[in-house]
Amino acid sequence: MSKGETMEFDLKGTITLSGDATAAASDIAVILNEASSSIFSRPDGSGAAVKDYEIAGCDVKVHIVSGRNVRAHEAIIRLRKLLGERLGKSHRLGARKLEINSYVLRFELEREPKRAVTVPFAELAIEGRTAIMRLTDPSEEFLQKNYVDRMIKLVREKVDKQYYEGKAEYWKCIWDSGPKEPAWTADPSEEMLKRGWLKQGPTKGKWFFRPQVAAVMRAMERIAIEEVVRPLGFQEVIEPHHVGFDIWLKTGHLEGMPGEIYYVSEPRTRDPAEWERFVDLIKITKQVPQEELAKNIQLPNAGSCYAQCPVIYWSLQGETIADESLPVKVFDRAANSNRYESGGRHGIERVDEFHRIEVVYIGTEEQLVALREKLLDAYKRVFNEILELEWRMAWVTPFYMQQSGQNFDGGDDGADLTKLVKGTIDFEAYMPYRGSREESEWLEFQNLTIVGDKYTSAFNIKGQKSELWSGCTGIGLERWTAAFLSQKGLDPEKWPEGFRKYLPKLPEGMKLL
Repeated sequence: MSKGETMEFDLKGTITLSGDATAAASDIAVILNEASSSIFSRPDGSGAAVKDYEIAGCDVKVHIVSGRNVRAHEAIIRLRKLLGERLGKSHRLGARKLEINSYVLRFELEREPKRAVTVPFAELAIEGRTAIMRLTDPSEEFLQKNYVDRMIKLVREKVDKQYYEGKAEYWKCIWDSGPKEPAWTADPSEEMLKRGWLKQGPTKGKWFFRPQVAAVMRAMERIAIEEVVRPLGFQEVIEPHHVGFDIWLKTGHLEGMPGEIYYVSEPRTRDPAEWERFVDLIKITKQVPQEELAKNIQLPNAGSCYAQCPVIYWSLQGETIADESLPVKVFDRAANSNRYESGGRHGIERVDEFHRIEVVYIGTEEQLVALREKLLDAYKRVFNEILELEWRMAWVTPFYMQQSGQNFDGGDDGADLTKLVKGTIDFEAYMPYRGSREESEWLEFQNLTIVGDKYTSAFNIKGQKSELWSGCTGIGLERWTAAFLSQKGLDPEKWPEGFRKYLPKLPEGMKLL
């Protein structure tokens, strides 16, 4: 919110005292008068003011108006405390309860909305660029927790989103390998299904990888770890698969993509007696009784891993990292990622469950920029010399902005890689089965990001002397495999020598009749 924007707060509330306030009327008048020039005021003279008031029995009813400085709800909370302190000494009256009778906010938007906007806890009307928000029954706790400012911010975000939604995400190519002749133009997932190398999983968006594909994916994993991760000094960690909501509240995942998360519910109890009817119904019907199940599980309090980096940051929450340990370089390959893709699934490259090596680094800005260059060199060596891919790099909307529902307009000039600091570089592979290089969609099979201080601040991760930044690069084994097989085919004899060093012979698999 810029300082010049018009904001008006109009609040009517009742402070209930512990006894009849009539005898203290004159002192209350003095307190209200003083409040406008003390606890309601800022040094520059701006602030809130008591427009009028009324004393009725135990109730002190006040009408407070304000601009952006010392919001009216902040003023009445301060007034309640002041009345309790002053009247407690002079009249032995305490301030027992605060009730908001009405609260109307007016604030300016940068542009008119294209369609209606709604927010929880309020009735919202927008006239031109002026938003009029009438709060519905706000409690004192509601006001103290700063929900009001968050609601104002949410209205602005929703209006802004109407202007950028539907626009293509930012993309600027910064390097490409040049064209390479593909071995074939077939869809590798379809061909592997025909050969029995793959089987669709027991639930949607999952795959069962039989020995041939499993061998290719494990070879990709070895290449990533032996050619990129370990030579650069990354140490392995093992993290849990479930992520608590408190973590995603800090990272923004629950705001940005709640519809893509697989949620986790715990049983209400392990007591067999509570589950007896559920079990009986299964034995009789040989079906899962969903209604009975719902009675025995709690609402979700966590989700299955979406990406591994949030839990890695959580593991360092509140810690101070010694200078000698910077940059921190760790990776996880234990937690599978789960994302609900709905209708966007295709083959092994766009699935609900996938296998990733998540590489995370934390250090100073200078350390991370230097590390990014080393990672880029290592990836180029792998993709050019071992996998021999046709691929390119692009400066794109950062993943952390996508995952928290934010827009990105490009920031720094992406034409010169040396100028890029914070942001995401996508690595994209040409997929011959999709059509021509110029018109088809390339596969984003890898990314590399410097986040800045977003997550180190969110999790209060401190350096001994320096401000810390973080970044990550996610290695998706299904996508590496899809990119490789899409260009190189399924005949191992035609695969590059560099790759065949990691997979000299393909398993025979099993013969199914």
